[in-house]
Amino acid sequence: MSAAPLPDSVRLIAGIDEAGRGCLAGPVMAAAVILPAVHGLVGLNDSKQLSARAREKLFPQIQQRALAWAVGTASVAEIDQLNILQANFLAMRRAVAALGRVPALCRVDGNQDPRLGLPTALVVGGDALHAEIMAASILAKVSRDRLLLELDGRYPGYGFAQHKGYGTAAHLAALRRLGPCAEHRMSFAPCAQRSLLEAASRTAQAAGAGAGA
Repeated sequence: MSAAPLPDSVRLIAGIDEAGRGCLAGPVMAAAVILPAVHGLVGLNDSKQLSARAREKLFPQIQQRALAWAVGTASVAEIDQLNILQANFLAMRRAVAALGRVPALCRVDGNQDPRLGLPTALVVGGDALHAEIMAASILAKVSRDRLLLELDGRYPGYGFAQHKGYGTAAHLAALRRLGPCAEHRMSFAPCAQRSLLEAASRTAQAAGAGAGA
């Protein structure tokens, strides 16, 4: 005889979400968060529906009140090697592995299984439905935004502090002007095309110099 599943209030449930999947530059990050049944967090929502100020305010509150939380990262090199989907799953697995507590259930925002090795529920639009996924989306987004601010100082001129690596008009203009940097995902078309144009230009210049010799 199988036992009835425990109610959510007495189970450890991890919410999992990512940030940066659609960017042209920077790593992809995922967060896993286990919240207590009564967490007292006010204003939780999908990170995309919150202002940067609201996310920053909630970030330390989530860390303090969560039963466990962790952020996992997949690098630009891993994105280019594996593809963005598999790198995203890798970041999720790293976040769950770093939790320090084993959840009875993982609720993942989306419709694709990251193969966490634990009971998993895929929830489309979960970052607007479940508090633990909302919390994970905020941790992932804030962690990644902070990293892109650092990269803005390391790679000036691209505007990482403003667009956070997304393919905005300003970012594409900077990419055309400066070419890709070490944090650009070369498996993504705009970065790869720019790199090919640069290579073709260098070849043409070398050929021209040889012809004039």
